[in-house]
Amino acid sequence: MDRLLKAARTSGSLNLSNRSLRDVPEEIYRSLDSLGEGEKWWEAVELQKLILAHNDIELLKEDLRNLSLLTVLNVSHNKLTDLPVAVGQLSMLKLLDVSFNSIVAIPEEIGSATSLVKFDCSNNRIKELPSSLGKCSDLSDLKASNNLITSLPEDLTNCSKLTKLDVEGNKLTALSEHLFASCTMFMELNASKNLLSGIPENIGCLSRLIRLDLHQNRISSIPASIAGCSSLAEFYMGNNALSMLPEELGGLSRLGTLDLHSNQLKEYPVGACKLSLSVLDLSNNSLIGLPAELGKMMTLRKLLLSGNPLRTLRSSLVTGPTPALLRYLRSRLSEAEDSEAKSPAKEEVVTMAARLSLTSKELSLEGMGLNAVPSEAWESGEILKLNLAKNSIQELPVELSSCLSLQTLILSRNKIKDWPVAILKSLTNLSCLKLDNNPLRQIPSDGFQAISMLQILDISGNAGSLPDNPAFSSLPHLKELYLRRMQLREVPSEIMSLRQLQILGLSQNSLQSIPEGLKNLTSLTELDLSDNNISSLPPELGLLEPSLQVLRLDGNPLRSIRRPILDRGTKAVLKYLKDKLPEQ
Repeated sequence: MDRLLKAARTSGSLNLSNRSLRDVPEEIYRSLDSLGEGEKWWEAVELQKLILAHNDIELLKEDLRNLSLLTVLNVSHNKLTDLPVAVGQLSMLKLLDVSFNSIVAIPEEIGSATSLVKFDCSNNRIKELPSSLGKCSDLSDLKASNNLITSLPEDLTNCSKLTKLDVEGNKLTALSEHLFASCTMFMELNASKNLLSGIPENIGCLSRLIRLDLHQNRISSIPASIAGCSSLAEFYMGNNALSMLPEELGGLSRLGTLDLHSNQLKEYPVGACKLSLSVLDLSNNSLIGLPAELGKMMTLRKLLLSGNPLRTLRSSLVTGPTPALLRYLRSRLSEAEDSEAKSPAKEEVVTMAARLSLTSKELSLEGMGLNAVPSEAWESGEILKLNLAKNSIQELPVELSSCLSLQTLILSRNKIKDWPVAILKSLTNLSCLKLDNNPLRQIPSDGFQAISMLQILDISGNAGSLPDNPAFSSLPHLKELYLRRMQLREVPSEIMSLRQLQILGLSQNSLQSIPEGLKNLTSLTELDLSDNNISSLPPELGLLEPSLQVLRLDGNPLRSIRRPILDRGTKAVLKYLKDKLPEQ
């Protein structure tokens, strides 16, 4: 602790999360008064960032006022029942996170913390937000979900810079028209799981709104003014009491996801067939039929219709693939109308996918016939998951190196020949890489070192791409490894060092034997050895019981294990192997 406090007096930042603390150490409240031997007061700095999350702290003292230069305070996931009024004296505070506590009320004094930009008080027992929050004129992100709030303070209208408001899971019965009129900068609004009976008529004021989630309320209609929400990309209205939709919905040209499941809709309006949706959920409504014009929605990838009394459509169409249903609906249009239903330009679909990624942080451009990675993949810089599978991409652009947040990169079924080592070195947060079914040349001997934090790797279908002794030990965090269809004659020895490995896929190779060293993979839950040339298994494999849940062996000329045992499944096979071990 002393070492951390000493470092904090140099950096101005202190992180004491996950330390089972019951109290805030006194030294924190008097940071500069407790200089140790050898520390120079003129080199010490005031605390600016304090993280005390995931502890058992029950009380923050009024001495908090001593930390006057604090800009970040995170006391989430503790046992606080209230906040000290001294929080209002933190005039430099920009981020305050008190989520996941047992706080009953937020003190009015918080309004004096006028620099506040982001405030998270979600998952507490708060019944009302203080009206003084209206004095925090720089507030742009307010999260108060999963509390007991019945109404929002009228003074919140003074927070004109609000871009995100999350009040999911409360007891709100209405949203104020004044709030919408004043806070026109909203980009994300989540008021799902409340008791709302309607949407303010002036919802159209929110022209910058990208994501609107009002699912699980008691809303019976959508105002025609919704057409004014011209930036809307995602709209969630499932589990409400809608009986009809306004034709004006069709004017939302940027809408990609529309969720209307579990309402009382009897029909889908023809006007709303002009939308360029990717996902439309109409499940569990009272739809008897669908307008033929819906077939012209060529951008639609997923249409959900289960739980409707549809009489004009065969059940195989309703439950089958979306393209087949759209083709059927188009067949009911006149020839003139059908000719209008053109497939959207590739650029248009890419742009729409990029728009949806603004909030989901996931960009899927799978099966788009792309020859190169479009600039949308790196321009936002905040994408967490990028799916470029099933295209004709031959190389990755250097600009992709700027996607520092990227965690999942899917490049399956392309035409990539060279291991993208330079780009992978920059993607330090990458945890999942799929490069299966590409014409990959040999991976450099140090190729895996660039992705040492990887948890999932799939390079299946790249026969000849592995060097003689692939350095799998450079991937100590690997949990899933897929090496299917690699023409492997033996299991690479360094796989035996992957102690965190849970899934190992080695099917459709030319393996003739399995090394007994696999017994060291004690985290393994799934091992696929199907479609090889294995004639016997080492008894040591039985030591993986009970962690190993799935062992696939079909398609092998196994002679050492009788068919009745194989037919009884993984547990029986592992027990049989274990019983073959010589007694110690």
